[in-house]
Order: sequence, then structure tokens, then C-alpha cells
Amino acid sequence: MNKEQQEIRKKSPVQIRNKKASFEYYFIDTYTAGIVLTGTEIKSIRNGKASLVDSFCFINNGEIWVKGMNISPYFYGSYANHVAKRDRKLLLNKREIRRLMEDTKAVGFTIVPVLLFIDEKGRAKLDIALARGKKEYDKRQTLKEKEDRREMDRAIKHF
Repeated sequence: MNKEQQEIRKKSPVQIRNKKASFEYYFIDTYTAGIVLTGTEIKSIRNGKASLVDSFCFINNGEIWVKGMNISPYFYGSYANHVAKRDRKLLLNKREIRRLMEDTKAVGFTIVPVLLFIDEKGRAKLDIALARGKKEYDKRQTLKEKEDRREMDRAIKHF
């Protein structure tokens, strides 16, 4: 990910993160994918009414899908409102999908959604990561480091 892509993400008015994923997994490689959405889904995302908790990606017939992503129904939607937790297709190059398919064949690797954001053209994008699960002691170490950082910030702020 280059600096220009990072600045676009920082400027995005909507940034929905999967905080649980960084605690549960080590991120090996990240990709930015487009999402196939309906009209009311993009409106709900722009209002910040989405969640990536307990969502994951899978590959089926050479296409990559996200499962378990919750996009709340649009408040002003009519009878044509969307289903909140349906499978949504992600848009990646064939080469990227093939690489992900090969990497996920190894034991312990999975594809996890990390960040949902709106790009500069107004389209919803999803950052996904090839991830490897952490062991229990790795999670304890992560919590300890987080607590230490918090204490250091308090000490610096106190002086």
C-alpha cells in the first residue's frame, strides 16, 4: 500500500474497522477490493451503519465473497430495502484471486475483512487481509503491549 492510498483512507468520511480481526490474526498481505452493492446498501454505509465483526471472506467458483458483513437496512428505504447479512461479491483481479486461493490452501490461513471505507469517487471499498490465526499466548502478549502503551501515554500526558 503506497502513501497515496493511505491518504485516501485517512480522508474518507466513513471508516468502519474490524478491530477484533487485528486481535485474532496476524495480517500477512492486504488487498483493496470493490463491493457489489444495491442502492440502499451504499446509503447505509455512507451513514456509517455497517459492521465487519464476525465476517470473513471465501472463494467460490473463482469469485471472492464476504459473508457475515452486516449493513443495517436504510431508514428511508421502502419495500425494496436490502437484507442486512447477505453474501456480497468482492471485485478483485483474477491474478489476485488466484494468489489468495493458493495461499488459503495452507493450514491456518484465512481471508479477513479489515476496513470498509468510501474512496474519493464515492465508491465503497473493502480492505481484506490474508491472515494467520494467533495462538492464545500471542493474544495475551498483544493485550500486554496495548496496556503498556496506554500506561506510557498516560505518564507522558501527566507530565
